[in-house]
Amino acid sequence: MTHYFISDLHLQGNRPAMSEGFFGLLDRLKGAETLYILGDFFEVWIGDDYTDALVERIQTSLKALADQGVKIFFMHGNRDFLMGDVFANACGADMLAEGTVITVGDQQALLMHGDSLCTRDVAYMNMRQLFRNPEWQADLLNKSIEERLAIGQQVRSESKAGQQMKADDIMDVTPEEVDKVMDDAKVSLLIHGHTHRPATHDWECNGQKRQRIVLGDWGDAHGWLIRWDEGSSPVLEKFGF
Repeated sequence: MTHYFISDLHLQGNRPAMSEGFFGLLDRLKGAETLYILGDFFEVWIGDDYTDALVERIQTSLKALADQGVKIFFMHGNRDFLMGDVFANACGADMLAEGTVITVGDQQALLMHGDSLCTRDVAYMNMRQLFRNPEWQADLLNKSIEERLAIGQQVRSESKAGQQMKADDIMDVTPEEVDKVMDDAKVSLLIHGHTHRPATHDWECNGQKRQRIVLGDWGDAHGWLIRWDEGSSPVLEKFGF
């Protein structure tokens, strides 16, 4: 049985090549056991009551994959934290909590989007706390779709401007936080996205060998995935389309 992991697609209607790359990947996943989508699936998600042609095609395509027996899970990212059960159900998928531990064969892995690991970025962590506040989310969802679209655009613009002013290292994970969450989860393998720094990291902590696999962000001609066949180790892969 094969399990696939993707994140940080940042799908949006004005980047059709990337969307087509995703639909092409779904053809490859027929016969897979599981697909985990670990956040930032969309560039922005303003609520499950929003739809457009791309959203409808995604729902139809994922539901068809689910109907073939592939289990699909979504995890919130920092761009799509308003995604809920209505959208997931339309895709034949389930929502997965941040920090879920899964078992593949005789191995366990901690799954995260990864933004909560970037604790040195204090400004972002404060913003994240606000965005994850249920009262703030409820207030936002009470606004019209047009208002939410405008707010989403403003937040994206401010985020891009803010990143240009930040030191490169604070936007990466904090090593001590990585070890802490792995200690708490009692695992030696962590899979996440968010940082757009795809790599496989191996190290030791208190005599235990550990591994952290980071998914990459998608472009107009390539994507990233992790393929994990039961009985073997997970492999990070860049693929073209």
